Amino acid sequence: MAASGVRHAGDAPVSWRDQTYTFNTSCYGCHVSQTSINYSAETDSYSTTWKEAGINCETCHGPSADHVAVCTDAPKGTTPDDLKILGGKGKFSIQQNTDACAPCHAQMTPISTGFVPGESFYDHYDLTTLEDQDWYPDGRDLGENYTLNTWKLSPCVQSGRLGCMHCHTSSGRFIQVQHPNKACSPCHEEKVQTPEVHTMHKPDSAGSLCISCHMVKTQFARMDRSDHSMLPPTPAATIKFGSPNACNVCHTDKDATWADNYVRKWRKRDYQKPILHRASLIKAARKQNWKQLPNILTYINNPNSNEIFVASLIRLLRSCPSAEKWPAISKTTRHPSPLVRSAACTILADWNHHDSVALLATATGDPVRLVRIRAAASLAGKPYAVAEGTLNQQISNATEEYLEALYTRPDVWTTHYNLGNYYRKTKQHIKAISAYTKANELAPQAIAPMVNCAILHGNLGDLTKANTLLSRAHTLAPKNMTVLYNLGLVEAERGRFNAAEQHLRTVLTAHPDFERAAANLASIVSQRSSHEAIPFVQKAYKLNPTPANAFALAYYLKQAGEKEAATSVLKASAKQWPAYTDTYILLYELAETQEEQQRVLNSIQEVLKNKQLQPEKKARLNSILQQIIG
Repeated sequence: MAASGVRHAGDAPVSWRDQTYTFNTSCYGCHVSQTSINYSAETDSYSTTWKEAGINCETCHGPSADHVAVCTDAPKGTTPDDLKILGGKGKFSIQQNTDACAPCHAQMTPISTGFVPGESFYDHYDLTTLEDQDWYPDGRDLGENYTLNTWKLSPCVQSGRLGCMHCHTSSGRFIQVQHPNKACSPCHEEKVQTPEVHTMHKPDSAGSLCISCHMVKTQFARMDRSDHSMLPPTPAATIKFGSPNACNVCHTDKDATWADNYVRKWRKRDYQKPILHRASLIKAARKQNWKQLPNILTYINNPNSNEIFVASLIRLLRSCPSAEKWPAISKTTRHPSPLVRSAACTILADWNHHDSVALLATATGDPVRLVRIRAAASLAGKPYAVAEGTLNQQISNATEEYLEALYTRPDVWTTHYNLGNYYRKTKQHIKAISAYTKANELAPQAIAPMVNCAILHGNLGDLTKANTLLSRAHTLAPKNMTVLYNLGLVEAERGRFNAAEQHLRTVLTAHPDFERAAANLASIVSQRSSHEAIPFVQKAYKLNPTPANAFALAYYLKQAGEKEAATSVLKASAKQWPAYTDTYILLYELAETQEEQQRVLNSIQEVLKNKQLQPEKKARLNSILQQIIG
């Protein structure tokens, strides 16, 4: 099992001694019952206890004390009218039964320790989706058999009529092992009665079993896994993305092109097209190919799109620098899926806009805990103090839920990393550094807490500590662009401009759309030549047309003697962003006549008449006006 820890090309095998392979971090939740890990962060040790080895009755039916009591009290030979158990005999809905099975059959993150069968999965867990490389872009398993993701791709499941208990006993055994096609009969009787018409295989052959084509078995780590998407074979996805398809699992002497030709001949409708389309969007987003952004935004706002792909794309959009994404993401905060709503709330943390605060504040009152805590996490550090009364209490309650959720797994490094992020956003810098340090004690190879800790040390003026951490991260991940970018900034702060320039050029070469790398590179090379800085700041402005980037471009143009071009940039900026104060200072400096200077003064006075102008900007403009007038 440990030797199979390689899931992606180029990864090194995970050692069997790695923390992620210990019983207490990865096995206990699904392989013993009613567990308490009793982890001590101070000593980094466990005192784990559990009730029974394996999956006992309480795992699926909840606490058994009342059940035992009524059965013990019942007269011999009688059965109590109420057995005092949560599930069984139709007590649970289809979704409740599925949610009871899901925690052990999903790649998930717990957000509570109190899941009881019958409760909603998303009140206690978050689900990892296709932003993770453990899946092919079309959603097929690449690593372990995390059934819930592929299950949620199934049209049968989406119909609301199919639950786990339709095919399986409560212990997981397949009910129709002798006659597998019976499982599909209730909805697909015609195809089951004449399978050869649908399958193009002999009726008594393995090729006419529904599960052969729709739930194909593959292997990982010496274990069989069944594709619970129940989608038809898609050999075209094998050609494009390398994912397995049912045809070639059986016909091992043939290739995917052969299989693709056959299914296209058999089926006039191109059923593979929508599967290939959404998979291509995942692949593009993983590669940060934002030429596909319009198609991605169209997909996530299409009410017929699959929730797994919508949530995955939203999460992948976090690295997209374009502001075009925000209106589409804003709409998904009202999506019927809590998984999608929570993904939207997570990414809205990056949108510094009053609409973002309003959407997140509303989401802290969502009926599902996962959405509430993701909204609270994203609100941390944002100016929501304007909230009053009920809304303010709602935000406070959700924040408490979020902090409780963070302590669900104190033995995992991501807990302390996320706690560090919360402290950083809320300006509790020393606590944040302590949390990031703990994260790296648990996972010395983890880059993210190392980088964030370095940034905090840099902000606090300790450039030596910041450089030490980033250099260590660079040694561990020499191609990590986030590391190189921040190392470049620290080197610049330390006055090591050649090293800083080298790092930032490497980043910009790898990611030509990294606006901040271009802007900072302009600042560094400007010390050598303003002319050399102009192309970089032009690139930054093109990637992200902000008043700050417009000002920087005008400044370097002025320094290079291109005053007319600088004035033109500033005038356009003042028209688009009239409240950006620094624009007027530079415009006044560039004015060559009293008439031009007066026009700048008139512009400032006109802006000051705007009653909606923020007080701090109004004060800044008045100050500039006084300086100019003298």
